[in-house]
Amino acid sequence: MKGRFALVMAIAALLPSSAGAAAFQPIDVSVDGGEQSWHADPSFAVRWANPPGVVAVHYRLLDPTGRELGSDTRIDWAATALQHLAVPEVAGAYTVEIWLEDGAGYEGPPVSVELRFDDSPPGDVEPATGLAWIGRTAFPLTLRLAHPDDPLPISGIRGYAVSIDRTLDGEPCEDRYLCSESESDLREGIGDDALVVESLPEGTSYVHAVAVSGSGVHSASTGTAVLRVDATDPTTTMRGIPAGWSDRPVRLEATAVDAGSGMSRVGEGPTPFTAIRVDGGSPVAAAGSLATTTVIGDGVHTVAYYARDAAGNVDGGGSSNGQADRQPREAVVKIDRAPPRVAFANAQDPADPERIDAIVLDALSGVDTSFGLVAVRPVGSTERFRALPTIVSESKLSARWDSQNFAAGEYEFRATAYDRAGNTTSTTARVDGAPMRLRNPLKVPTTLFAALRHGDSSALPCGRRATFEGRLTTSRGTPLSGEPVRVHERFADGSDLPERATTVPTDRNGKFSLRLEQGPSRTVVAVAAATAKRQGAHSRPMALAVRSCVALRSSSPVAKVGGRPIVFRGRVSPAGAEMPRKGIPVELQFRLPGLPWSEFRTVETDRRGRFRYAYRFADDDSRGVRFQFRAFVAGRAGWPFEPAGSPPVTVRGR
Repeated sequence: MKGRFALVMAIAALLPSSAGAAAFQPIDVSVDGGEQSWHADPSFAVRWANPPGVVAVHYRLLDPTGRELGSDTRIDWAATALQHLAVPEVAGAYTVEIWLEDGAGYEGPPVSVELRFDDSPPGDVEPATGLAWIGRTAFPLTLRLAHPDDPLPISGIRGYAVSIDRTLDGEPCEDRYLCSESESDLREGIGDDALVVESLPEGTSYVHAVAVSGSGVHSASTGTAVLRVDATDPTTTMRGIPAGWSDRPVRLEATAVDAGSGMSRVGEGPTPFTAIRVDGGSPVAAAGSLATTTVIGDGVHTVAYYARDAAGNVDGGGSSNGQADRQPREAVVKIDRAPPRVAFANAQDPADPERIDAIVLDALSGVDTSFGLVAVRPVGSTERFRALPTIVSESKLSARWDSQNFAAGEYEFRATAYDRAGNTTSTTARVDGAPMRLRNPLKVPTTLFAALRHGDSSALPCGRRATFEGRLTTSRGTPLSGEPVRVHERFADGSDLPERATTVPTDRNGKFSLRLEQGPSRTVVAVAAATAKRQGAHSRPMALAVRSCVALRSSSPVAKVGGRPIVFRGRVSPAGAEMPRKGIPVELQFRLPGLPWSEFRTVETDRRGRFRYAYRFADDDSRGVRFQFRAFVAGRAGWPFEPAGSPPVTVRGR
C-alpha cells in the first residue's frame, strides 16, 4: 500500500498544476504594427517571450470564423517570433494561436492574437467649397469632403489625406497605395470631413483629397477641386461729381471693374453689386458693375460708393459676412439751385456819389467773386446797358461811374450777381424797392483857366524863366480854394528831360501860379483831378518856345590887316537837350553898325556844343572899321529850341 502511494505521488509531481500550466505559455505576445491595428500587408510578424523549459513552439492559424486554416505547425526549438506569417489575401480579422512544449512533451495552453488584414481601398472622395470664387473675407475657409460610397473597407475609414498646391495632378500621399500617419490630415474617422484653410495665394490652386482606410490604404483615385482665389477688391469709380457747386440735380454713376472674379455672378457664389449711398442713408445697389442715382436736394451731400465682386470682396461699405470692412470711397456733391439776392443801396454816399454799391447775399454756395457786374444806360433808352468797372466781394458789388463822361440826364442802373453754383440774378431796384436811377451831373462841374507870362516876346530868351498861372472855379464862377492843380510840362523832341509834373494849390480866390524852370521848349497844361464831389478840369495846352543859348567871344578886340587871324570861340548850351552826334550847325555872321547881318562861315559844334573858327583880316579897307560879329543857331528838327543869335562881339581893323 505504501509503495503504490509513493508511485502515485511521483507521477503527480511530474504533472503541472493548474497554476503552473497557466505560467507555461508565451509571454507578452505582440504583433508588429499593433494587435488592434489593421494591416494592408497579409504578412505579419508576431513576437513573444518564453518561460524556462521550452523546447518547441506550436502555432495554428484560424480564419475570421474561427475555423482552422491548415494543420498545426511545430517549431523544434524555443522560437520567440513568427517573422512572415501570411494570412489569406482576403480582408478579415484572423487569429493565430501559439503554445509551448517542454522537455517532457508537455504542451501548455495556447495564447491567441488577432491578425487584422485589409487591403481594400475606400471609395473616392470629392472636395468642395461651395464657392466658384473665394474672396479674402471667406478665410478661414472650410473645405468639405464628400464621404466615400459604400461598401466601406472592413477596417473602416481612418480619415482623409488632403493637399493643396498649384498643380492639377498633385497627390496628397507619396505612396501609390498607402498614406502614412503624417500624411493623413483628418484622423477622426469618416465624419472628420472638414479641413480649415487659413489662407491661400491669389490665383488658382488645386485641392487633392483621398479617403484613408483603417489599414492606411487610400482611395484608388484622387479627388481634385479647383480653388479660385480673388483677394483683391474691385475698383469703383464715380462719374458725375461736379467740380464745385451745381445749380441743378446731379446724376451719379458708379462703375466697378474687377480683374479677378469679375462683376458677374458665378454659380452659387455671392451676387456682385455696385452701390451708392447718399448722406449715410440706405444704399442704392444694383447687381453687376453699374449703379446710378440722382442727388436732388440743396446742400452739401456726402456720397459713398463701393462694390462687391463675384468672390465677395467689398471695397468698402461692409463685407459679405456682415462684419465691418474697409471704408468706401467718398465724394462730396454740393447743390444750390436758388439764385443769389441782390439790391442796390438805398442812397448814394454823399462823400462819393459816383460809387455804386449793390448788396449781394447767398446763404448756400456763396457769392462768386470772379463774376458780377453793374451797368448803366439812359432812362427810357432801348440801347444795351453799358458795363461799369466793378469789384465783387463776398457781400457786395461796387462799381465806379465816371459821370463826367456821360451827358446830362437821368440814368438807370442794373446789377447782376452770380453764386458759386452758377445761378444768376439781376435787379434794377434798391433795397427798399425804388428804381435805381441817378440824375447827371452828380458832381459840381469845374472850369480851369491858365496862361503863360514871360514878357512881350513870342519866345522866351535863353536863361529866362516863365510864369504859368491860372484859376480854378465852378461852372458858375465860384472859386475853389485849397485844391491841388497838377501842372504838366512835356518837352519838345530832342530833349532828354522826362515829362515834369508839379502840384500847386489854389489860393482862396481859386488862383495858382508856378515859376517854370529853365529848359528847352515845351507844352504846358494844368489839370485839376476829379474828386468825390466835383468834376475834373484841364486847361488848354500852351506852347512855351525857348530860344537857343549861344555864346561867342574873340581872341582879340583888334585885328591887324594881313596879320595873325582873329580866333572866334563859342558854345551852344544844350540846357536839358541832347547834342546831336554830328553837332549843331552854327552860322558865323558879321555886320557894320546899322546894316543887316551877313553869314561868312558855317561851323559845326562838337558833342559838347563847342565851336571854333580862325578869321584873317586881309582887306585894306578894313583898317579903322569897327565890325560886329555873332554866332547864330537856326531852328531844325530834333533841336528843342527856337532860332537865336549870340550877343554881338566888336572887332576893329588896324
